[in-house]
Amino acid sequence: MTHEADVRGLGISVDEGGDEGAPVVVLNARDEAVPIFISADQAKSISHALESRPFERPLTHDLFVEMLTEFGGAIDRVRIDGLSENTFLAKIDAERYADGEREKVVFDARPSDAIAVALRVDCPILVSDDVLDEAGQPPDAFDLE
Repeated sequence: MTHEADVRGLGISVDEGGDEGAPVVVLNARDEAVPIFISADQAKSISHALESRPFERPLTHDLFVEMLTEFGGAIDRVRIDGLSENTFLAKIDAERYADGEREKVVFDARPSDAIAVALRVDCPILVSDDVLDEAGQPPDAFDLE
């Protein structure tokens, strides 16, 4: 089973000594929080999408969406659907139309890319029970600004 998720926010991880670490995006699904560590570039792209603030020039995610749309495609949803050796796995479910026929297409993606794209096209972000069972944490475990 999958659950629709919201992006709760972005933050910076902090270790037990108080030192800052990597950027993290936190998803909320099934009344649980799922932290996903991302790069600074991905955090910037997600931040721009969350704030509906366009960048001066198209970012990679903007370009991807524009190209897919121009070639007759559309993004239906993204899925955070697995964990392998502490690495989250994601898919982007899309469709394209050619000669009046609909064809489903699935792209393997990093979760940060999938989330950045989903925010741009306002499509659902789904998280599987398996991911939530393994990585879900109490929502109050995170202090996001």
